[in-house]
Amino acid sequence: MIFKETIIEGAWSIDPTPHLDERGRFMRAWCRREFADHSIQFDPVQANMSESLKAGTIRGLHYQIPPHAEAKLMRCTRGSVYDVLVDLRPDSPTLGRWFGLELSANNARMLFVPPLCAHGYQTLSQDAETYYLTSAYFAPAAVRGLRFDDPGLMIQWPLLVSDVSEQDQRWPTFSEMIQGEQ
Repeated sequence: MIFKETIIEGAWSIDPTPHLDERGRFMRAWCRREFADHSIQFDPVQANMSESLKAGTIRGLHYQIPPHAEAKLMRCTRGSVYDVLVDLRPDSPTLGRWFGLELSANNARMLFVPPLCAHGYQTLSQDAETYYLTSAYFAPAAVRGLRFDDPGLMIQWPLLVSDVSEQDQRWPTFSEMIQGEQ
């Protein structure tokens, strides 16, 4: 695997190094040793999948608060998505910054999202599917989120938004979230 640091401290873009032959491709999707070699502490406890039918669909931006804060290892297994994270860690030098990249079934790229980073994505294709590992179990009472269209963050979603849940439309902005912590 090829690990590339992103502009968000502790977040990584990870490209597989597939073995290709006449049957197709084989690649490693996760390896504790390779993650440790890059000082990434990640012990998955849960795997999740989501499917979105329409291009332009937004899911997120979600995170869980301590003691249920979770790291995620995201990948797109069908179609393509524009995957985004926002750093919410109070002591991080990249607090309040966002990063995005395309994950697709074709490029097999993964995004490692550190704990206390809000995460979401926009589908770039019809019938997109994501599969991801998390380092904490889902805890409904710990779930929080940020507005996907927060004017202060100015996330540059590639497509017009076609669908977003009511819950995701009601999350606070980054500024409101910071003010609420004080």
